[in-house]
Amino acid sequence: MDLVAASPAFVLAVVLIAASPGPAVALILRRAALRGFRGAVPTVLGLEVGLYVWALLAAAGFAALVAASEVAFLVLRVVGAAVLVWMGLQAWHAAWRARRSPIGAGAPAPPVGPDRRGRWTAFGEGLLVQLANPKAAVFLMAFYPQFVPTDRPLFATTAALALVQVAIETALYTGLAAAVARAGAWFRRPRVRSRLEAVSGTVLVGLGVRVAAADR
Repeated sequence: MDLVAASPAFVLAVVLIAASPGPAVALILRRAALRGFRGAVPTVLGLEVGLYVWALLAAAGFAALVAASEVAFLVLRVVGAAVLVWMGLQAWHAAWRARRSPIGAGAPAPPVGPDRRGRWTAFGEGLLVQLANPKAAVFLMAFYPQFVPTDRPLFATTAALALVQVAIETALYTGLAAAVARAGAWFRRPRVRSRLEAVSGTVLVGLGVRVAAADR
């Protein structure tokens, strides 16, 4: 397959992958709604760094080992499920706190500024969610070879394709974060925030359960 000829199909596939519901979208929506655009950007960057790491590991053959090894896949699956469930429980706890907030229902809480520690926490959250997803490893292992010509080096071409995917997803996810952040004041109203946190927690716990129950 010629790389240039395959580019439109690759870009379309990446856009569809990015738009599909999953832990990344749920995480970005929650961060942007409650922390604003600047609070969501480090999460997006963490997710994309994790994606690129998995892409390189897939090209190097590590993802094949994960797919072939029952133990490795089980460990990643358990870790990934635990991370998602833990984040979901945190969201439920935040929903409970917001419901008990003394601030009136009509007064939105001010956005929390993204200090240095907060930025690294958000970045680490995105990175951890991506790296703890064994399905990402298996999927990328099957995805990239479809677009790598037989006369091109697998690792270098996969690394280049992954950079394109990272660039596209970063643009899409930051655009999503910016759109959600515009309504941030409404999302930060105690009643709305409580419901958002409860829904986010339910989604994250559900995704964690799905990861735990997934097979290869």
